[in-house]
Amino acid sequence: MFDGDLQSIVDDLAERLHRSVAIDDPSIRLLAASRHFGDEDPVRVSSVLNRAVESPMVDRLLALGIARWTAPGVVHVEGTRPRLCAPVRCSGMLLGYLWLIDEHGVFSEAELTAAAEAAAAAGTVLYRGLLLRERTKARHEGILRELVSPDTAVRAQAIEDLRAEQLFDEDRAHFTVLAVQCRTAAPPQQVAFEAAIEDGVRAVTDDVALMVANPSRGWILLVQRQPPARTLVESVAERITSRFQRLTDRDSRPVFGLGGTVTRLDAVLTSHQQAFLAARAALLLPGIGAVARWGELGPYELLLKLPMDDLLSTAQVPALAAIEREDGHHVLLDTLTEFFDRGGNIRRTADSLHIHRATLYQRLKRVEQITGYSLDNGDDRLALHLGLKLRAIAAAYRRQLGD
Repeated sequence: MFDGDLQSIVDDLAERLHRSVAIDDPSIRLLAASRHFGDEDPVRVSSVLNRAVESPMVDRLLALGIARWTAPGVVHVEGTRPRLCAPVRCSGMLLGYLWLIDEHGVFSEAELTAAAEAAAAAGTVLYRGLLLRERTKARHEGILRELVSPDTAVRAQAIEDLRAEQLFDEDRAHFTVLAVQCRTAAPPQQVAFEAAIEDGVRAVTDDVALMVANPSRGWILLVQRQPPARTLVESVAERITSRFQRLTDRDSRPVFGLGGTVTRLDAVLTSHQQAFLAARAALLLPGIGAVARWGELGPYELLLKLPMDDLLSTAQVPALAAIEREDGHHVLLDTLTEFFDRGGNIRRTADSLHIHRATLYQRLKRVEQITGYSLDNGDDRLALHLGLKLRAIAAAYRRQLGD
């Protein structure tokens, strides 16, 4: 009855029933659609044009519990015509949905049977494709993991294997790693995390994007003709975040680190290391934002390279500890931090702290008295400034360990 591909399945069923037919994936993204028979509505038209429907409509459809259905049923959603939804499954696995539309939501037994048979055939096709994609994905992931191995020989073999796959043209000579890190490593989030990263890869339409995913961290290798535009990185990050939040808790947000762009495959390791250091900065220091870019992190690019134990011990700066002990009002460290963050500018620092300049001068003088350092001395300033940065990172580490 069917020729073995999704398009023939929807076309055959549509011609037999004289109804338009569509098949979506589990996230309600269009996989195949037949011609229309005058029964389409704005949602179906939008789906065909955009290959997906808007997120609010997806949420309303999934809220009906269709992901748990094992047989066809009729759904009624305000603003759309009634639909027959036939879950597309194989070996018990949900692989998508087959849809028919009717103005009154009335379907005969013969139509229900035909839709169920077509959904079963589509399930077989999608399952075979899933197995093939999973094998290909596993092979590519294995190559990428070896591409960032500390072993030079392993990396060299990975480069040969990657070129043998012929995934990209030789003129695509810019490689950039985008790291993705989950805030928690809770096992229930693993599937959602991997699915979200896969969704982010789909946002890269004009270039090549390969991915690796672990339970709580993953990365995407962007292969392009030029360094990635900020808009592309933001689009990928937004898509991953949106999908992850839909599949888990609305408050869950992964963080991202963008490594530097390199022009040789044997240098991808460098971009990979930078990307995860940047992701660590985004994870530990919320003020940086959800997407941290290597080259824009200032002193944190150096400090985050320190092993955690070394960083925690180095953060115990005697001069800053003395300020903390002597400062009964607990304002001097905040004042000093603001002073350095404002480049030592008295007026901007005072305005930011909402204090008079004379008060600021008094506080800075008190800092010098307690520490024995001079804020007019470059080395003394550097020691205090780095000390404050170290304290901030160490405090973030301790909070994370406490969580």
